[in-house]
Amino acid sequence: MSGTINNGSSTPTSVGFIGAGVAVIFFGSNFVPLKKFETGDGLFFQWILCIAIWHVGLVVNAIRKFPIFYPLAMVGGTLWCSGNVLTVFIIKTIGLGQGFLIWGMSNLIFGWVSARFGWFGIKEEIPQNQVMNFCGVGLALVSTVIYIFIKSETNGRIVRENDGREPLLPHDQSNVQTIEHQEVDETITRRESLTFVDRISSRNKRLLGILAALYAGSMYGLSFTPVIYIQDRYDGASDNGLDYVFAYFTGILATSTLFMFIYCIFMKNKPRVYPKAILPGIISGIMWGIADAGWFIANKVLSAPISFPIITTAPPLIGVLWGTLVFKEIRGKKNYALLILAGLITIAGAVLTGLSKGD
Repeated sequence: MSGTINNGSSTPTSVGFIGAGVAVIFFGSNFVPLKKFETGDGLFFQWILCIAIWHVGLVVNAIRKFPIFYPLAMVGGTLWCSGNVLTVFIIKTIGLGQGFLIWGMSNLIFGWVSARFGWFGIKEEIPQNQVMNFCGVGLALVSTVIYIFIKSETNGRIVRENDGREPLLPHDQSNVQTIEHQEVDETITRRESLTFVDRISSRNKRLLGILAALYAGSMYGLSFTPVIYIQDRYDGASDNGLDYVFAYFTGILATSTLFMFIYCIFMKNKPRVYPKAILPGIISGIMWGIADAGWFIANKVLSAPISFPIITTAPPLIGVLWGTLVFKEIRGKKNYALLILAGLITIAGAVLTGLSKGD
């Protein structure tokens, strides 16, 4: 099998912005399908998600006529998966909107800095208009900081010790004892069904959620580095980012399967499986796979210092809109004012970053 080589420099800039647009829309919406379904601790859901992602990569690989498979690209998928394993935990602790925004900020910093200044052996990519690029990145970071101050209400379960009501005049004592036994059994069942997230206090939930989002974002930001390294350092390597999608997605599925295997051992072969999360997981995975394919295109056509500020800050804005308009996570005049301000700054930053590409 021979690699398909298509130099990104000959591709119209508009194709790069289309790829970025697809990534923004699908990244901003791909977790929406899971909001109304119980996903527990997220391990099973992520496994289903990654299986769907891998199949998107298989389709892309076939369309690209099966280019050379570089195992190093799988490392990028491993990095991404090690961060993504925490997404359900993040959403349950700080909400869909703020989760997007915080891991988006971390994603932006690590992805932009590594590409702009040439970390980990990759060549530094300098935008044509450096001042405009720095301003765009700065505005993106400012908008993210503002988003952090927007308070959200998550849709986590509220577990009560006793949801039943005792009758005012029970017919006999045996009936009372039966009711008491039923209530005890129900309470035990509820306690046993609690996940790790349910057992954390509200204060610790927010702290752990923010730390998890920062970690996840850093893994996302560095996940493209192995592919960029291959393109920069390997002789004859394809310039078309789509030629690395399948290897990258294979790394994602392999790592997710390893996590699932360890999880099953830890749970003594009794993992928390949620059948109703399967279809949402497949839909979410397909959406994510399409979005990431768009990002691969944008990275090469626009360059990572251009694509990262746009694709890491615009999807969180869409996520916040979902969280505000549909899921009602964000309420109150103060929160709405902060949301509008941060949204305008996000758009301004994305525009400046896009214009820094030049002709």
